[in-house]
Amino acid sequence: MPLTSPAPGLSDDASGLRDHAYDWALVDVETSGLIARRDRVLSVAVVTLGPDGEPTGEFSTLLNPGCDPGPVEVHGLTAERLRGAPGFDQVAGRIGAMLQGRVLVAHNAQFDYDFLAHEFARVRMWLPVTQRLCTLALNRRVDPPTEDLTLDSLAAHYGVPRRQAHDALDDTRVLAGVLRASLREAARLDLPLPLVACPPRQDPRFTPQPPKTACAYRNPGRLVPGGPLRQGMKIAITGQTTTSRAELVGRSVAAGLNIMSSVSRHTSALVTNDAASDSAKARRALAENVPVIDERTFLRLLDDVRPGTPHERTAPAAVPSPRPEAAASPSPATASSPSPATAPSPRSAAVPCPRPAAASSPRPEAAASPSPAAAPSPRSAAALCPSPVADPSAGPATPSAHSGVAPSPRPEPAPPAHSEVDPSPRPEADPAGLATPSAHSAAVPSSRPEADPPGREPQRPAGEVRKQPRRPRPAPDGPLAGRRVLVLGGTHPAAAAARSRIVELGGAAAINLSASVTDVVLLDGSDADRRMRRIVSLAIPTHDAPWLAAPDIAPVPRPAGGREAAHVLPRGGVVDIPDGSAPGTRWTVTAAWAQQTACEIDVVAFVVDEDEQVSFDEDFVFYGAPENPGGTVRLLGDGPTEQTVSIDLAALPPSSRKVVVAAAIDGAPTFGDVGAIHVTAGPGTSAAPLVQATLDAATTERTMLLTELYRRGPLWRLRTVGQGYDHGLATLARGYGVDIAD
Repeated sequence: MPLTSPAPGLSDDASGLRDHAYDWALVDVETSGLIARRDRVLSVAVVTLGPDGEPTGEFSTLLNPGCDPGPVEVHGLTAERLRGAPGFDQVAGRIGAMLQGRVLVAHNAQFDYDFLAHEFARVRMWLPVTQRLCTLALNRRVDPPTEDLTLDSLAAHYGVPRRQAHDALDDTRVLAGVLRASLREAARLDLPLPLVACPPRQDPRFTPQPPKTACAYRNPGRLVPGGPLRQGMKIAITGQTTTSRAELVGRSVAAGLNIMSSVSRHTSALVTNDAASDSAKARRALAENVPVIDERTFLRLLDDVRPGTPHERTAPAAVPSPRPEAAASPSPATASSPSPATAPSPRSAAVPCPRPAAASSPRPEAAASPSPAAAPSPRSAAALCPSPVADPSAGPATPSAHSGVAPSPRPEPAPPAHSEVDPSPRPEADPAGLATPSAHSAAVPSSRPEADPPGREPQRPAGEVRKQPRRPRPAPDGPLAGRRVLVLGGTHPAAAAARSRIVELGGAAAINLSASVTDVVLLDGSDADRRMRRIVSLAIPTHDAPWLAAPDIAPVPRPAGGREAAHVLPRGGVVDIPDGSAPGTRWTVTAAWAQQTACEIDVVAFVVDEDEQVSFDEDFVFYGAPENPGGTVRLLGDGPTEQTVSIDLAALPPSSRKVVVAAAIDGAPTFGDVGAIHVTAGPGTSAAPLVQATLDAATTERTMLLTELYRRGPLWRLRTVGQGYDHGLATLARGYGVDIAD
């Protein structure tokens, strides 16, 4: 079927399709596992289409990986079936010829791209792909009324028949039909395609450090003069040493110490033979009053390291019944409980990724890019301390420049055990006046902003005024419940205020035009927005700003077979993550924004301990290192307007107390120029999101904390943050203990 042919339920207006016309190479692979650098391709299919959508070629084959085929119960490819099949080296040339000069297309395209890139690298060939398109990302932008965004659901919605799931060739043929229909919808909505440049960009100026095993013990604090070392102490080493560095590190790790690649205010001691050293570690130690000892003293203390307190392992627990929380700190620390008698063994950095269950989505999670990990280039030479996010009416904050490294957020004390969510099913009055979540959000019971404990203030430079953002209070049963409202035009403060009002009225604030947008609010200058012509042609209802004062509008019926709207969180809202500790469950956080031409936006993640510090540099996940060593946290690049962080919470080691998801601007613009960031979270890349939030209070900031996923007793929780800083990504990373060279 050509692209210009109408599909069931879709407009036959083919105008704009010429902007979406490419030569396509549709790909599907079945694999022995989920991690591209470790697992192998078992079968591959390629279907090529011309710009008109007509097939021009087709190829499929089983492959003998020379290893265990993995979850046979999922893909059905036994070792016997694969015996006698060609190796990848025998078909790489033919596959490469079909991919050359075409846009690679797949459902969850990063997964297929990464596996093919690794297979080509193993046979010393280059994957000839310069652009890829993910139909999953494309349909997140289109937002069709489907229960989820799996290939099966999209095929049913677009009327594409399928015969055999987990068959590479059949999946690719189905994908061709989904692509045709998705392109028509994108053209109807005038949506740019989320094309991704390949391979991902790298920064050669930074070399990753070898991964290490997470320390099994909590940090007991600083070394007391004349006192002993204790397990869990964070030790940094700088300068020349008589004993080889590898031996020092090996002995320290064996003794239960936590060797760090950088110095922070949480460092227990710095080891150096040059007290007058001008290294970055020595300068930071001096600024933070970190104890400094020489190598001889360290070796003497290393012979008598005292026992430490092991991290507590969090057992899977059922999510309690809904109840709004009392104002409490969202501390990642576990509630007090007796420590085990013996320390748990450190979890290896190479935590295997769980095999997909047969009932799971037909697309496994995307694996990391084959490109070597690298730390990011500092976007700015200035190393400024963080400034809290701005309220538009308060004016920009002036960050301090007195420190070369941004201080990290202060760890908060563990709450008492009785402050956990009450399992009682009865609803209680919300002390802050926030409405109780609607019935459909029972899986995410708590959604009110958590307050800092009395007397606690986040660390910030002296004299800097904290910017108090307005926290909209959602009304799940308000007049805009179930509606998705797009705001066009207006100044940044005016648009931000309008979106806040939409959330207060129970609606969801959209930032891009999609099929799920039900209303459009027009502010000054909206007529200059290129989307207005399409909104008029689609007959989407439009309203002036005064409409938001008291909208009188009929409820939106849920479409047959569609999904319920994700629960709307205000800034600072908190939810319990259902089944967060269940093995094999990955939780995803997706950030999306309006199409940009002046800058790129990078989504990053930090896996931090109780001191809000990474255990090692590889727990900083970003575009140059899109996966941490254990594969527990991955960055999925889905296009120029959205990126996703996928987290296996159950596989994180006990020392990992929190995962911080942030965004940074690459270039001179600020988040005031970019506008709102829309955040969604849910179980898996193609599942329907359970929660959503729109964060756009920033003005002059270039980095922003979006969400935090943290431990609270036996549960994992998610909090929307929306805290911005005027500095760049490098300074933010240093604040979390990442070693970024000047």
